[in-house]
Amino acid sequence: MVNVIDYVPGKTLLHRLNPVTKLAIAAAIIIATFLSTTYPMLVGLLALTLLLGAYAGVFSQLAKLLKLLVPLAVIMLVLQTAFVRSGTSVFLWMTSEGLVTGSKACLRLLGVALPLILMLMVTKLNDLANACVEKLHIPYRYAFTFTTALRFVPVFSQEMNAIMEAQTARGVEYDTKNPFKKMQLMLPLCVPLLVSSVGKTDATALAAEERGFYLRTRESSFKRYPFAGMDYVVLVLCVALIAAGVAF
Repeated sequence: MVNVIDYVPGKTLLHRLNPVTKLAIAAAIIIATFLSTTYPMLVGLLALTLLLGAYAGVFSQLAKLLKLLVPLAVIMLVLQTAFVRSGTSVFLWMTSEGLVTGSKACLRLLGVALPLILMLMVTKLNDLANACVEKLHIPYRYAFTFTTALRFVPVFSQEMNAIMEAQTARGVEYDTKNPFKKMQLMLPLCVPLLVSSVGKTDATALAAEERGFYLRTRESSFKRYPFAGMDYVVLVLCVALIAAGVAF
């Protein structure tokens, strides 16, 4: 099973851009989403992310993530309508102002979550870490920590699935539709997962130290990440996208 943040190889322009430029695209979409206040702009930014995903060949992965985020967006909508009571009454406790605020919050949630995941799917984590160290002058230990945490996400997911399969073989039923009962069943699994994660963290730290992790500097990488002409064009478009978010 392919994880939503696994690198998907490709030869598109989005794949060939500098990793820092890809990070700038995600940051520009996220910032514009936060700054925008109109429905057309919020929907347009979300559509832009999905179009970029379709162009890069990762639309199916984004669609899976979108399917997971939609229930959270619905919960956010209900909470917003419960707390925002100004405006005219529409249905039950919901008011016009509450629905507007909630719907925009839902669009912002979807618009903020997808762009960074998209850029991670078209960028190798090693390239992202090394490019951030070289171009953004981020200390290598911070870049390494960030990328290592992302690498452990699918590992922990597999560990959790293995623990759940073991518990299912012992007669535990996790397919219940009651969310409270399911949470009660999931909480005991955190202990073995935590023990496993601590062991993997210690092993990773020991391996990194043995390989001279603390001697790594910005000049240590054998691969360089120069900006090409298209990178500068995309960076200008990113600034224009943020300006559009401010205007609309």
